[in-house]
Amino acid sequence: MNTAMLRSSDTLSDGDVRRLERLWWVPLALGVGWMLLAFVILQFNTLSVATISWILGLVLLAAAVNEFADVAISPGWKWLHALVGVVFVAGGIAALAWPGVTFLALANLVGWYLLIKGTFDVVVALSMRHTLDLWGLTLVMGVLELVLAFWAVGYTGRSAALLVLWVGLGAVSKGVTNILIAFQVRRLGPAARRAVTDVREDRWSTPETPVPAQPGNSERETPTTTG
Repeated sequence: MNTAMLRSSDTLSDGDVRRLERLWWVPLALGVGWMLLAFVILQFNTLSVATISWILGLVLLAAAVNEFADVAISPGWKWLHALVGVVFVAGGIAALAWPGVTFLALANLVGWYLLIKGTFDVVVALSMRHTLDLWGLTLVMGVLELVLAFWAVGYTGRSAALLVLWVGLGAVSKGVTNILIAFQVRRLGPAARRAVTDVREDRWSTPETPVPAQPGNSERETPTTTG
């Protein structure tokens, strides 16, 4: 789940609010899963490009599953989550189908993954800064992901250890953002319900302002002539 799924309270329906209140634990579970995956990845001590390629492929496919879960849960921006999910599926399949690629190709693939996710987080954080209390932390995570992306693509001293580090840090960033959003959704749910109720009460309680009659528009009486 990402902050893109959260819209302003006056555009949320009752179903959206109930879904936020009921499913806030989903991004939390996904975040914990990402942190465990990052821990496992960072334990690898391998010099095999094929092994790193398999790890990256699994990470990209897991990221795609995360995005498709957001499509099913989120009340907004479903098309963007679906698009990012398709891109991650394509990258994951490419990494699994050609495990014998060079360090350069793997570094570029890691860089693109971090670039897409970092850009996504930065844009969403800035667009939701008036709605989310934790938008600043999401913005920081997005900027760090962009820094890692350019490091992975531009650094010439690529090695197996660095590739594992980049993939592991990418999983860590995914886990952190999911956990942040989980607590934000849990906090936003009751507030959104109160906001929706207040908006509805205001709509029903606000009297309609009568439209003043325009001079000259009233019907003039025609005198009756008797013969």
